[in-house]
Amino acid sequence: MAVMVVGGVREVLLGSGGGGTSSLASSVEAQERPSAPLSLSLPLLATTSSNPTDNLTFPAALKHAATLSDLSLGRQIHARIIKTHHHSPPVAVSNSLVNMYSKCWELGDALKVFEGIPNRDEVSWNSVISAFCRYEEWVAAIESFRKMADEGIEPSSFTLVSLAVSCLNLGRKEGIRIGKEIHGFSLRSGNCEKNFTNNALIAMYAKLGKVDYSKSLFELFEDKDLVSWNSIISALSQSEKFSEALRLLYGMVSSGVRPDGVTLASILPTCAHLRILKMGKEIHCYALRNEDLSGNSFVGSALVDMYCNCGQVDIGRRVFNQIHDRRIGLWNAMVTGYAQSDRDYEALAIFLEMEAVAGLCSNASTIASILPACARCEDFENKESMHGFVIKRGLGTDKYVQNALIDMYARMGKMEISRVIFDSMEVRDVVSWNTMITGYINCECHENALSLLGKMQKTDTSAGTDAIVDDDENSGDIRPNTITLMTVLPACGALAATRKGQEIHCYAIRHMLDSDIAVGSATVDMYAKCGCLDFARRAFNLMPVRNIVTWNVIIMAYGMNGQGEEALQLFRQMVDEEANGQGLKPNDITFIALLAACSHSGMVDEGISLFNRMKDDYDIDPSPDHYACAVDLLGRAGQVVEAFHLVDTMPSGFSKAAAWSSLLGASRIHQNVEIGEIAAMNLIELEPNVSSHYVLLSNIYSSAGLWDRAMKIRARMMEMGIKKEPGYSWIEFNDKVHRFVAGDLSHPQSVHLYQYLSKLASRMKTQGYVPDTSCVLHDVSEDEKESLLRGHSEKLALAFGILNTTPGTTIRVAKNLRVCNDCHLVAKYISQIEGRDIILRDVRRFHHFREGKCSCGDYW
Repeated sequence: MAVMVVGGVREVLLGSGGGGTSSLASSVEAQERPSAPLSLSLPLLATTSSNPTDNLTFPAALKHAATLSDLSLGRQIHARIIKTHHHSPPVAVSNSLVNMYSKCWELGDALKVFEGIPNRDEVSWNSVISAFCRYEEWVAAIESFRKMADEGIEPSSFTLVSLAVSCLNLGRKEGIRIGKEIHGFSLRSGNCEKNFTNNALIAMYAKLGKVDYSKSLFELFEDKDLVSWNSIISALSQSEKFSEALRLLYGMVSSGVRPDGVTLASILPTCAHLRILKMGKEIHCYALRNEDLSGNSFVGSALVDMYCNCGQVDIGRRVFNQIHDRRIGLWNAMVTGYAQSDRDYEALAIFLEMEAVAGLCSNASTIASILPACARCEDFENKESMHGFVIKRGLGTDKYVQNALIDMYARMGKMEISRVIFDSMEVRDVVSWNTMITGYINCECHENALSLLGKMQKTDTSAGTDAIVDDDENSGDIRPNTITLMTVLPACGALAATRKGQEIHCYAIRHMLDSDIAVGSATVDMYAKCGCLDFARRAFNLMPVRNIVTWNVIIMAYGMNGQGEEALQLFRQMVDEEANGQGLKPNDITFIALLAACSHSGMVDEGISLFNRMKDDYDIDPSPDHYACAVDLLGRAGQVVEAFHLVDTMPSGFSKAAAWSSLLGASRIHQNVEIGEIAAMNLIELEPNVSSHYVLLSNIYSSAGLWDRAMKIRARMMEMGIKKEPGYSWIEFNDKVHRFVAGDLSHPQSVHLYQYLSKLASRMKTQGYVPDTSCVLHDVSEDEKESLLRGHSEKLALAFGILNTTPGTTIRVAKNLRVCNDCHLVAKYISQIEGRDIILRDVRRFHHFREGKCSCGDYW
């Protein structure tokens, strides 16, 4: 099935320029378009001056031409009007001409006719304002209203409705200002008593982000009709005020107003977002009892969306199958439902059916939904072809499609193409920025993510000077939201960029985003990974609501800092609160955090006890990851043989890769060659292309002086084309991350760094420092080993921190691998000689150095 679907999609993509799909779409369009009665123009052209055409006939004929968008017919009628009236037709006929030319997409001719009307009435002005709105000339529509008032023509409800639409497209700030003026005018003129005007104002305020204004206006006027109720329910639903929308639905029914298709299509998304499946089913039953609703495509689209969002995709498909009038919105809902549920083959299949069988052309919503499925589908190899398909369909400049393309290329790891699309966008919204930042984070381009966040913030502060806008598409004001913050805070943690993380935290507080549970959890995690445990705990304590992620993060934070007892105390607090009905049940991640905490603190008995009680006390079955943690716990404590036996007892169906990896690491620490060989051989069989397995085994051999075996392992790596992951360290300074590798000479301050380290080595030796040359896994002289040690990346980063910060400043350095013994020793000496606190984070844990001592107690 997968091959058929993917192959079919390729046919659609390759044939979209002129194949069967477009032919079928053209024939459907031709069938739906009514043909113009050719006889209509003949009586008009045959009419003579002795038998003048009645003035009521011209408006009727012009209306017909406008309905058909038949410009040729309209021009014939206009010519007859000129012949009959000598350029001075009655105002009703002129107004019909303005309307006809407008609907035939000839704004210039419409304006010429309008300018030639000597005595323009209300309908004349309404026609030209409507024409400007049709052509999206919003400022011109507003200006026409002002001229209308200057001529003393009283606007009608129709005028005000067109103006309300114009305000929606002027940008939020300007739209609200002019919208209030129009509202004030309607109050003075008495139009506010008409439902038609009030309904338009309700929709206008809601779409401009002032839904509270909409509510107040709705509550003030009486005689609410069906449109009034639908307007406010739709406004609340689109503004994500779902509970209030449901409350008003009950009020609508109680007041005797019967919900229609618009009502159901507006309220069903509320059920979807709140995951109220029961109520969604009740609304579905109501629709089934009413024949005019059961086959409604818009109601069907909303039902499909509701079921899919509630995890009932198959029921959504059943609803889809029962609707015969399948419009594009219904197809989009089904494509989106499959794609959001990661059922990519079904998403591609129904996309193919829509294009090739139903003959419908994809719109921006279709493409934005199907692109993530294309990106995830491994069998759909030529993913770039979708980009070509998008361009052929003329959707390449659509903002939502561009956002989806950015995401697709980011998932493919092609960030340079994502950035080209991002930079080419004429209009960006907050989703554009978030998608690009998320792509960088997922590709571990953390510095690029933070750099882009800085540009996003500059765009916010210089509103109006950039093409980047927020969701109203015109205001020029865009701000990072909760999605932005919860995405970028982990980047600060990964880079140990404390200062940048603090800036983002302050931004969250200023904009009242810090109370969001996802942002709060990300903030705790950021401080924890930057080594600021006190700040992490403070942020945790200030959170009004915590979820299991928050608890897991803070438990993990204490564990990474070697404070296992505090981690266990937090776990007990969480369990006690859960027992009292206030807390949360631990999950599998909780026990991974706890076992890691026990491992880093040497709490072997406590950790093994937790591991053994997981199932009985907390109903959590140990997973392969839990076994790997328990193996690490035993192995780090020197119980390598016991750790080996635990791997042997793992259930047969479990993947043992992580457990063997933990055992290999323990064998390296405790130099157990025999068990290290067993672990490495099993790992190489399971994961033959992972470099760390070969490197660790080679290091075990080198430490034991088995140089021949070590060389054979290195040679095998070269034969297989496997490259060792380079070790590097980094430090943040002045909002920039400085990265170092061993023996680095590329940094501008390299000369000064090596000079400092050379002097430092002499000072340390006077205080008893003896280089730990066992860390140099090369068969060279002791002097060469000392020289190599001096260029380790951790030492270069520490030297940079000492030379570039004021005395007394805490030095924070991070490394992507395990810190070596000699660098650990040197960090102790530096903390004592320079009088500095040093926080060094390696791949496993934090080391806090102060006055010549480390928080790990040399147990890591």
